[in-house]
Amino acid sequence: MKNELRHLALEALTQSDWHGKAHILSQIDRTSPIDFRASLVAAEGIPGRPVLSLVAPSQLPQRSVSTHEGRAGLIHSLAHIEFNAINLALDVLWRFADMPEAFYRDWLTVAQEESLHFSLLHDHLKRLGYAYGDFACHDGLWEMAERTQGDVLARLALVPRTLEARGLDASPLVRHKLASGGDKAAAEIVDLILRDEIGHVAIGNKWYRYVCDQRGLDPITTYRDLSRTYRAPTLKGPFNLEARRAAGFEEAELTALGT
Repeated sequence: MKNELRHLALEALTQSDWHGKAHILSQIDRTSPIDFRASLVAAEGIPGRPVLSLVAPSQLPQRSVSTHEGRAGLIHSLAHIEFNAINLALDVLWRFADMPEAFYRDWLTVAQEESLHFSLLHDHLKRLGYAYGDFACHDGLWEMAERTQGDVLARLALVPRTLEARGLDASPLVRHKLASGGDKAAAEIVDLILRDEIGHVAIGNKWYRYVCDQRGLDPITTYRDLSRTYRAPTLKGPFNLEARRAAGFEEAELTALGT
């Protein structure tokens, strides 16, 4: 089908040019038909993204946000996270068949909101005299996507509920750094992103619990097992408990963060 959601998501995922990716995303809406059962074949060039200098996290330089370059570097890091987040949502859309219709509608919303986030950060980065790709970055988010490509439950557990949830924890500090560095506009973008990301993590929680229920699994013990199997990073505080509660984490899960 010409305008089928999952095929368009795969096409958008392969686009390395930001404008091309955004254009295809703009063609998809909540009325687009969905072929739930189609087993799509991965195309070349996944994930589509500009040429980047990818290094280990330990090799990323530390820059003070009191400098112009330091603030730009931080904005670039956020933009990289959001570009990855677009690709992650698109990947969920095309890769995993036989989920309920609402699953695909939810992740389309995520992809489109992540696209807005990247656009805001990209424009702000340009105002600072830089472009996406000007700074080195790491590939932790996509590496986990590759590890979990064979199981929707693992993907939901370890990308939105783990790596993206870390963004909820980091947002207050990032906002403070930008605001104290005099970049009020960037701090306001972080506020908007945090608001939306709470909803995105909530979607991850919703569908993670759905799949656990379908498989007769306990969400808490299953999460622990998946974290070990797929070598998820150990989560360290401080945790944004208010945001995590708003995103649907249960008290037992929040308690487990400290163990």
